[in-house]
Amino acid sequence: MQIEVLNTKGKKTGRTVELPEEIFGAEPNNHVVYLAVKQYLATQHQGTHKVKTRAEVKGASRKLHRQKGTGGSRKGNIRNPLYKGGGTIFGPKPHSYDIKLNRKVKDLARVSAFSSKAKDNAIVVVEDITIDSPKTKTFVDILGNLKVADKKVMFVQPENNNNVEMSMRNVPTVLGVLLKDINTYDVLNADVLVLTESAAKQFSLAKKAEA
Repeated sequence: MQIEVLNTKGKKTGRTVELPEEIFGAEPNNHVVYLAVKQYLATQHQGTHKVKTRAEVKGASRKLHRQKGTGGSRKGNIRNPLYKGGGTIFGPKPHSYDIKLNRKVKDLARVSAFSSKAKDNAIVVVEDITIDSPKTKTFVDILGNLKVADKKVMFVQPENNNNVEMSMRNVPTVLGVLLKDINTYDVLNADVLVLTESAAKQFSLAKKAEA
């Protein structure tokens, strides 16, 4: 599919970029998208939750009173989970929430996410941006010219441009990512996908390299 390249003023440059149909024109697979998003959200859990068991809390290990003849219930030591300050039974322990997905499933999920954005006409290609010095207003003006200032934007570059990165990082509605770091969740979470011209061309180059 061909997409016109816009300049930073939002005007057509007369150039187009070919986005491979295999990536941007495929039929979305909702199930693999669900799996990829589930995995991403699961990995956001730190898994550091921890409580102390009766072996870890403070307290003497002596038996509180004899087993029989007191008229009361049988008791162990003060670290018994039934007492205030005692250990916790079956409490949470540190563990990973990570879900394993094979490479083909992850790739198919990303393709499905890209295709969904293409079907919704939510992909914009802009010429490579150069900013002389970091300035948030300059980047916000560019978004306004592209008519995406009021939307949640995922801005994709092929490699890090420090001035552009510093200009966008204070804009709460913009997520700047490198091409190699794109994941399914971030694509779906954005309202519009803004690709620099160089980043967009990388998709075609990647498909030619595979062929």
